[in-house]
Order: sequence, then structure tokens, then C-alpha cells
Amino acid sequence: MPLQSVCGIIVFLSVCLISFTPPCDGGNILVFPVDGSHWINMKILLEELHARGHSMTVIRASTSWYIPEKSPLYKSITLEMDEGLENFFDIYLQEHMRAQREGASALTFFKLTKDFLSMISKAHLMWSEALVQIFDDERMIQSLKDSQYDLVLTDPAIAPGVLLAKYLKLPMVLNVRWITSGEGHFAIAPSPLSYIPVPGSGLTDKMNFIQRVKNMLFYSIILFQQKFMVGPCYDTICNKYIEGGCDIISLLQEADIWLFRSDFVFEFPRPTMPNVIYIGGFQCKPAQPLPADLEEFVQSAGEHGVIIMTLGTLVNALPKEVADEIASVFAKMPQKVIWRHKGERPSTLGNNTLIVDWMPQRDLLGHPHTKVFVAHGGTNGVQEAIYHGIPVLGIPLFFDQYDNLLRLQERGAGKIIQLGDVSGRSFEQGLSDVLHQDSYTQNMQRLSCLHRDQPMTPMDQAVFWVEYVMRHKGAPHLRTEAYKMPWYSYYCLDVLLLLLTATTVLLLSTLAIFRFLCCRSRRKTKTKQH
Repeated sequence: MPLQSVCGIIVFLSVCLISFTPPCDGGNILVFPVDGSHWINMKILLEELHARGHSMTVIRASTSWYIPEKSPLYKSITLEMDEGLENFFDIYLQEHMRAQREGASALTFFKLTKDFLSMISKAHLMWSEALVQIFDDERMIQSLKDSQYDLVLTDPAIAPGVLLAKYLKLPMVLNVRWITSGEGHFAIAPSPLSYIPVPGSGLTDKMNFIQRVKNMLFYSIILFQQKFMVGPCYDTICNKYIEGGCDIISLLQEADIWLFRSDFVFEFPRPTMPNVIYIGGFQCKPAQPLPADLEEFVQSAGEHGVIIMTLGTLVNALPKEVADEIASVFAKMPQKVIWRHKGERPSTLGNNTLIVDWMPQRDLLGHPHTKVFVAHGGTNGVQEAIYHGIPVLGIPLFFDQYDNLLRLQERGAGKIIQLGDVSGRSFEQGLSDVLHQDSYTQNMQRLSCLHRDQPMTPMDQAVFWVEYVMRHKGAPHLRTEAYKMPWYSYYCLDVLLLLLTATTVLLLSTLAIFRFLCCRSRRKTKTKQH
């Protein structure tokens, strides 16, 4: 065959291949994340979006703990901020742990709660001031508009991303479990307090009368926090920069898609909405091989297996006396122990315990030699434990950790020891129960099977819905319009009032007619008698 003909065929086939290749249009996403452990979740999602050809711009603070200015995943916009909250946060955590350990009075816990709310208010205030910087910088606003973003992806635990999406009139996707005050479901879905526990209450979905009273009180705290501590931080911005004004809860309810970092293997059943997409465990992946030295240590455990312990990214060390108690229990165990601990080395540490500054948690949880996970109850750790089927001995410290561990304990897949109750005896008993009672492992493996039995992985769900919003320029058809209704219309109190009024008028009219007829009858009777 002549060379010219061969070249022609090759060109023809190349054109055909190009023609039949499905188009892959990368989107342009503006990301407004929250720092700390929230960034870990956001970064995992950004990695997947980047791998699928999307370009991203991340807005970060100059005082950011974890969000780097330069990254192969994204471009960044850095906002100058005078101070961060890291030091204040560390002090709060230490005081909170000390109060739990020492069995402090109600007055002390009231002070800690006040300090925490003050810290949260300060964070909102700082970010609202940073948002004003953006709105008052004409060049930055014009640059954001010229970038032609397809959507805003934000974590609504802090509200600036929500306000910016509204200002730029862009579709909005929330990477969410927590909002500015409490858990996200309470802002968007019907949430009967009779069986839906409020975060922080330490309750399950089975409540007696006293527990329902407690649940109502905790819900009132959330309303107070939003109304008087969070909302005012943003009211001025809403009135000045957002056409027609706004409030944060209504803006959240306008979001197109809620990528909710939970699922009903972990969460108690509850009402939900069509634009809430459950991606619990989206960060979980199959375990990768361990580094050689760590693998050698794990293999040396033999049939007894390995216990791993970590308290997450925010806590480097427990109080010294607690660490010593735990280390002494570990030293008695036939298992090998890998413990992420950055504080002072416990004096009672045994030869079977390896202290590390960092551990490949996911890969250790997925290792066949791992028997128990001793953890603080952070959402990521709990979901990874479910994914890999490893029972948990939990020592909750603060925030949502007790509630997370309570959900495992209710399902028989974990056990809780309060920090104030940790002693050599209680820790040894708890560890022995989770290690040697088969029900813990069996129940956790059942949860693992339920979690994995899905038509799409949680990560594929997340990416699909982000791309769905980009393709359709929003998803208003999935969003309820209930948030535009006044509260008395939402609960049909106006209808009820109308029906009661109509019924009352009808009854009174009927009564008046009967009374009139009776009176008339009596008059006729008297007339005849005369």
C-alpha cells in the first residue's frame, strides 16, 4: 500500500477517535473552606475534582493553620488577617480537658461554655471583617466576576463563603455537617425534637420525657447562639452589600446541594430533603501497604494483633496522669500498640508500645492485624473505623465527639470512657471488653458491610452532584421554597386560626339560632295561654 494511502488512513482513524471521545469540560470552582480538621475533608474532595479536570481557586487566611498558599491543586487568594485562633483554641482545649479530669463544678463548665461561644463569635467576627475587605476591594470583586466561576463550594461552619456566593449570584454547593450554629439538618429539614437528638445533648433517638425536655433546652441554646451571637456578626454585611438584605439561615436554605458528611449507617434515621446528598465516609479508601519499619512492627505482634490510638489533629497529648495510666495498661497487653502522642513520654511506657508523631491511620485501620481503635471520636476517624470494620474504644474530649461515639455504642460497635473516668482499671476493663467480646467486632463489621453496599461510592456521589450543578447552573428544582414562608404560614397557624374562627362563628351562629327559636316558641306558648 502506498505510503500516502497509509498516512491518509491514519489521519482518518485519528479524526474518528477524536470525534468519538466524550467531551470533558473542566469546571471553574471558587472554594471557601474552613481551616483545621474541616480542611482535611475539603482537601480530599478538591484532590478528586482536580483529578477530573476541574480548576479551583481557594480563599484562605494569611494566618491559616493547614491551608497552604501554594498547591498543585488550586490557585489561592490570601486574605490578610491580624491574628488566628490557634493559641486561644489550644488554651481552651487544655482547660476543657482539665475540667473534665478534675470533675469541675457546674460554674466552671458554664465558664468554659461561655469561653467557647466567645471564641466562636470571635471567629465569625474576624471572617466577617475579612469579607468586608473583599467587598470593598473593587479590583478583587471585578477579578472574581471576570473569572466566570461555575459555582461556589464552601463549608458553612463559617458563613463568608455563603455570603460571597449570594453576592456573586453563583450556584452554591455545601460541603457540610456543621453550620454556623449546630448541625445542618436543623436548618433545612423537618427536625422533630421528640426523636431527633440535638448535638451536644448526649441523647439518642429514643428519649423519655425528661430527655425530651433536655433536648428542647439544648435546641434553645442553638437558637440563642444563632440569633444573638452569630447572626449579628453578619447582619451589617447583609444589609449593606446584599440586595434586599438577608440572614444566614435563609442563605443556607438557598444552597443548591448539601454534600452531607454523614449517612444512615452512622446517623439516626430522620427526615431529610431531596438536595441533601449523603457522602459519609467519602474520604475512606482501601488500605495501602505500610512503610517497611511499621509493617515489621505490626507483623511482630503475631496472632495477638495490634491496637492503635490517636486523638486526632487538634490534640497532641492527654494530661500526663492520664497518659501514664493508659501507657501502664498498654504495657500489660500481649498486643503491640501504635500510639500517636506528641507530649511528654509516659513514664510507664512498655516495650510493646511504639510512640509516633504521625501514623497512616487509614492504612493501619485496614491492616488485618489491627484489633481495636482507641480514638477521641472525631467524624473522620469514626467513619474510617466503620469502613474498615474495626471496633472503637472512645475517649471523647469535646465538640461532637461524644455524640459520634454514642452512635457506635448504641449499635454495639464501640464503648465510651469519659475522660474524667479514665483510670488504669477502667481503661483496662474497657479495652478488654472491646478486644475479647466478639459482639463489638461483629457489629462493626456489619456496619462496614452496610456502608460499602452502595450503588456509587460516596466520593463519586459528591463529584457527580458538583458536576450536576455546573451542568445545569444550579439545582433549584431540588430546593424547597419553605424558607420563604413566614413561621406562622410554615406551621399553618394562620389556617388553623381561620378554621377555629369559622368553627366558632358557626357554633355561635347555631347557638344563637336555637336560642332565638326557643325564645320565639316560648312567646307563642305564653300568647296562647293568655
